[in-house]
Amino acid sequence: QVQLVESGGGLVQAGDSLRLSCAASGRTFSTCAMGWFRQAPGKEREFVAAISSFGTNTNYANSVKGRFTISRDNNKNTLNLQMNSLKPEDTAVYYCAADRCGTPWGRLQNLSEYDYWGQGTQVTVSS
Repeated sequence: QVQLVESGGGLVQAGDSLRLSCAASGRTFSTCAMGWFRQAPGKEREFVAAISSFGTNTNYANSVKGRFTISRDNNKNTLNLQMNSLKPEDTAVYYCAADRCGTPWGRLQNLSEYDYWGQGTQVTVSS
């Protein structure tokens, strides 16, 4: 089992920054890829970013590319998401997720490739 706990959400104004963190336990953290997803009210959960097991590869949704940065610290079992230049459309509940290991890199945008999810943290961006 893997336990994931997100933190760092909040209410900010457009143009501000936030840094989300996800503390992981229960499995060797560096074993598998990790991802961030988000879900806005009335919408489906969507991919935000993914990072490979040792952080050498990253991938982003087009909507956040250039504004968000995903990173991980395997020594601290922590996944991070630095969010800059936030927009009202970034408002959502943000979830970190651990993939089932061995997922082809090109499939890490798919929710179905992730076995473990955190409880989510709310990010609200006002205009």
